[in-house]
Amino acid sequence: MSYPAGFKYTKDHQWIELAQDRGKVGVTDYAQQQLGDVVYIDLPDVGRTIKQGESFGTIESVKSVSELYAPMSGEVLEVNAAVKDNPGIVNARPHDSWILIVKVSNPAETAGLLDAAQYAELIK
Repeated sequence: MSYPAGFKYTKDHQWIELAQDRGKVGVTDYAQQQLGDVVYIDLPDVGRTIKQGESFGTIESVKSVSELYAPMSGEVLEVNAAVKDNPGIVNARPHDSWILIVKVSNPAETAGLLDAAQYAELIK
């Protein structure tokens, strides 16, 4: 699996795709492989402020429950109803299936994230 070059990644296996001051957040292909069949995703309320590195929800598979961590700080603008209603799409298309959109409050936080090559090295 190749990881989209335009995304930034966390060591906790979340990705963020930035466009101006907005970021779509999801879980990586590696994360969904480790989880197995995803059956439920607990998402934050729209309007909630999240901080980089803090848990904003959980993702549950047939094997385990894992925390989801914010790749960057900001306000939750939208949650993906399609993912909430059909969490298995995260397994089928992890890099197309965003979980939430955040209005980024501190663009400098990207310095703490990995690019695609660094993330690929991390998961070797």
